[in-house]
Amino acid sequence: MADIKYDILEELGVLAESAKGWKKELNLISWNGRVAKYDIRDWAPEHEKMGKGITLSKDEIKELYKILGEILQD
Repeated sequence: MADIKYDILEELGVLAESAKGWKKELNLISWNGRVAKYDIRDWAPEHEKMGKGITLSKDEIKELYKILGEILQD
């Protein structure tokens, strides 16, 4: 498996934390030198390990925002 390089440009927020100290975070990350995207995934305390996650473009995060707004209005 190829090495995955990432640069966390901005830590935007923590959504949850497990008893073992892993945190589900929303960050702005550049993966393998590409354009930064919004990323939601679990991270070990010092960001040395990561779990599976989802990466969203700015347009996708805007759509998610709209959908969540509609859900939360109910």
